[in-house]
Amino acid sequence: MTQIETNNEGEDKKSLNFIEQIVEADLKAGKNGGRLSTRFPPEPNGYLHIGHAKAICIDFGIAEKFGGTCNLRFDDTNPVKEDVEYVDSIKEDIHWLGFDWGDRLYYASDYFPKLWDLAIRMIKEGKAYVDEQSSEEIARQKGTPTQPGIESPYRNRSVEENLDLFERMNKGEFEEGRFVLRAKIDMASPNMHFRDPIMYRIIKHPHHRTGTKWNVYPMYDFAHGQSDYFEGVTHSICTLEFEVHRPLYEYFVKELADDSYCPRQIEFNRLNLTYTVMSKRKLLQLVKEGLVAGWDDPRMPTLCGLRRRGYTPESIKNFIQKIGYTKYDGIISVSLLEHSIREDLNKTATRVSAVLNPVKLIITNYPEGQVEYLDIENNPEDPEAGTHKIPFTRELYIERDDFMENPPKKFFRLAPDQEVRLKAAYIIKCTGVKKDADGNIEEIYCEYDPDTRSGMPGSMRKVKGTLHWVSAQYSSTAEVRLYDRLFNVENPSEEKDVDFRELLNPDSLKVIDNCRIEPYLAENAKPGDRFQFQRTGYFCVDPDSTEGHLVFNRTVSLKDSWEKLKSK
Repeated sequence: MTQIETNNEGEDKKSLNFIEQIVEADLKAGKNGGRLSTRFPPEPNGYLHIGHAKAICIDFGIAEKFGGTCNLRFDDTNPVKEDVEYVDSIKEDIHWLGFDWGDRLYYASDYFPKLWDLAIRMIKEGKAYVDEQSSEEIARQKGTPTQPGIESPYRNRSVEENLDLFERMNKGEFEEGRFVLRAKIDMASPNMHFRDPIMYRIIKHPHHRTGTKWNVYPMYDFAHGQSDYFEGVTHSICTLEFEVHRPLYEYFVKELADDSYCPRQIEFNRLNLTYTVMSKRKLLQLVKEGLVAGWDDPRMPTLCGLRRRGYTPESIKNFIQKIGYTKYDGIISVSLLEHSIREDLNKTATRVSAVLNPVKLIITNYPEGQVEYLDIENNPEDPEAGTHKIPFTRELYIERDDFMENPPKKFFRLAPDQEVRLKAAYIIKCTGVKKDADGNIEEIYCEYDPDTRSGMPGSMRKVKGTLHWVSAQYSSTAEVRLYDRLFNVENPSEEKDVDFRELLNPDSLKVIDNCRIEPYLAENAKPGDRFQFQRTGYFCVDPDSTEGHLVFNRTVSLKDSWEKLKSK
């Protein structure tokens, strides 16, 4: 892909993607009076997902970069699938990403009267007709890419009859599917979309904005370009599946536009992620069938799901910037998205101690009843983040996996007669264990070296392992939800011989209800806050949290275990 360099109002030179190159060239050529206006046109029939974020970033971002405007327009032309709930969630998600449409909020339904008038005009000019064949008959007559279509027997109705039928369609005199309005273009066109496409169909369902005023609703191909024109949109940016629709977009737009102003459609590659489905239909199935906990389930690729999981707007925008915009579809590794959130949270998240699978550790030579408050760095990446204190006592909790009675070689954690450092505290040595009747370890005993506290001369003694811990006396319990990838195959959409629901990862959620957390975390964590649990991963406080019962969602582990497994 050819790239050019630009020096935009004194900014450093940066390479432009192919869409930005087109926009810059159009502006330099003075097209559309030198204006730039884009739009983001979601259908209010579901929640936005990470693929929509890619579109939002180019639609709003290119307007910001070149001093233009970006509209938010809801493509609300199918009342059966639409809901105000989706409208509200879409607005929230766009604002969360850091973009704003100002006073430019529109709906395709705003243009129903104008679209109706245009349809009437096209009927009068012999460019549209009412067809009463079934959808199956119309599909059969469309032909194939190598075989021309067959004209409808109703194609040459009189203008008067077409006007009468179209008016009666909208008055509700006919059932759904009884009639459609089609554009009269060319049934022999090599472009299948030109073979008399449907412009209007009958839908008898109340619209969330217009109620029961309309019984006919425009199809996307007829409504979209005209809506762009009515709003003054100059660059209609969309994904590659609309490339084949572009000639029809241009055909309909030219019923209104002239040389002084005409919207231009540009297509880019959509975002496909490994271990993920992006189909709104499939995501809706997951929600309706209770296979996930809702649209904002942290395993979902929806923006509200990613937000609840702990993703930041910056991480998503950085990820989209890294993958870029091209004319070629492909699939992006979800590991790159996970890398983006690790990169962001590594710079900003406070480090805390949390033990997910606790086992008691008793320091037998530490004075009973003594408490030391040790300093822990809030974030070693940010010296200005400061420190907080953590209580150190005789009895602690450590991770059960950090101890092995008969360890293999290169096990650098705690084992009999082996030394480790307790983070920000002392070096300890294991002296024994206590087991229950079934042989499970209940308590680990050790001794500490009082000269090895962090900051003291003895702390320089080398040991190979460092463990995190919390005080048994001062720690609190919390619920932790360990989220993983929703599907257990890399490209679930390509698995044609199996129902996609059978590909769900049974281990995509594990709930731990006896995690132990340090006092600083228990006292300061609020829903939406993000932390790094030392040596474990990044976690976000879930809205399900209540006073005395904190719930944490794992955003991402510290390292990518999936890529490691795949490479074996």
